[in-house]
Amino acid sequence: MTRFASVATGPRIAYRDSGRGVPLVLGHGFMLDSDLFDEPSALLADRFRVVTWDARGHGRTAHDGGPFTLWDSARDLIALLDALGIDQAVVGGHSQGGFVAMSAALLAPERVAGLVLIDTTPAGQDGSSLGELTAFGDAWQAAGPTPELCQVLGAMVFGDGDVEPWIEKWMKRHPAEFADPFRAVMERDDLSPRLSEITAPALVVHGSADSAVPVAEARQWASHLPGADPVVVIDGAPHASPATHPREVASAIARFLSERSPAL
Repeated sequence: MTRFASVATGPRIAYRDSGRGVPLVLGHGFMLDSDLFDEPSALLADRFRVVTWDARGHGRTAHDGGPFTLWDSARDLIALLDALGIDQAVVGGHSQGGFVAMSAALLAPERVAGLVLIDTTPAGQDGSSLGELTAFGDAWQAAGPTPELCQVLGAMVFGDGDVEPWIEKWMKRHPAEFADPFRAVMERDDLSPRLSEITAPALVVHGSADSAVPVAEARQWASHLPGADPVVVIDGAPHASPATHPREVASAIARFLSERSPAL
């Protein structure tokens, strides 16, 4: 069941909260929402408290339409912990959600007991693909979420997985709703030089078929994260591994939380 929390940073955040135990708070990737974690959450909630949330400009979270950064989203995450009475949690997420979790660990390390980082990167936007992505964003805002543009986005995120439920959502969104979340992702800071400051235990999970962030890149940056376990590679998984390979993702998370529980 979706619930709502009015947080100190401004938004009215939509979230789901299930299970009991070590709190695990997960955020989704760009243009997705907490539905991404439906299956992994169901598999984990018998052992852990799983909170999934919709970021600003996504899903059911209210957004005033003003510009924001992913640092603002990280502050939203910390404010959500406050609203839920959670002093410390394992935080993480997929893609953008993982980046936001790392940002939160830099802003408030005392609130982060551990990190779960799925198909993500701490890097800023790669300049080599900037023109192509800008053209895609301009086309989306000019023509709206056409079936063709949705198929392009769907293939990048879900590979050969079932993207139709997400295309249905994208087609219902007003083109103007794309601008601020897109800008936040495109203009994000590069966290790579600060990875050594993030000392919490960390799980890095990555699909071997992730075309958005290659697994070699994940191995490279994870090697600079002091508390990171060896990267868990999910064979054949595309960028959105929580949706396409939920059992493998849930299994990796459960193992990490169980093995690291004394430190959490």
